[in-house]
Amino acid sequence: MPTHVLAEAHGDETGALLSFLEAQRGGLRRAVLGLTEAQVTERPSASELSLAGLVKHVAEVEQRWVETAQQRPHAIERDESNWHLSFQLEDGETLAGVLEFWDGAARRTEEFIRSVPSLNDTFPLPEAPWFPPNTRQSMRWLLLHLIEETARHAGHADIIRESLDGATAFELVDRERQQGEQ
Repeated sequence: MPTHVLAEAHGDETGALLSFLEAQRGGLRRAVLGLTEAQVTERPSASELSLAGLVKHVAEVEQRWVETAQQRPHAIERDESNWHLSFQLEDGETLAGVLEFWDGAARRTEEFIRSVPSLNDTFPLPEAPWFPPNTRQSMRWLLLHLIEETARHAGHADIIRESLDGATAFELVDRERQQGEQ
């Protein structure tokens, strides 16, 4: 991990989990740092993944899981017929717009998680062949799953970015820090 997640206040498990989630979001955001719109849609490997597609996918998935935990309808409906669209920019979409959407999703995640009485509170998982029937998961599980999902795709983004211009995660941390000092 190229960044250090600061220790939470003693006993603040919610704060710690949210900090680790934000650290993984940061890794994915840094992967697009300084790139053009054309570069973020390139697919420099055998995979169909692009940096913009990864950002869009992670943003949509985060929003979808929080809506699931809130037991609300999903604002963006995805199924087998259109799941691939969560991995690519569609007409009129830009990286800046997707990042703004993700910022909103992240803000809603934090507001929701901080509003639940306990990380032990549960919600039902949706009916799906990959979930056991009638399963409930905790808010803790939700946060850990979001960390896992975001970290997985941040790793993909590291490889894609390095393939595009040779920039590594450590280099991008330095670039981000330098931009913040200006």
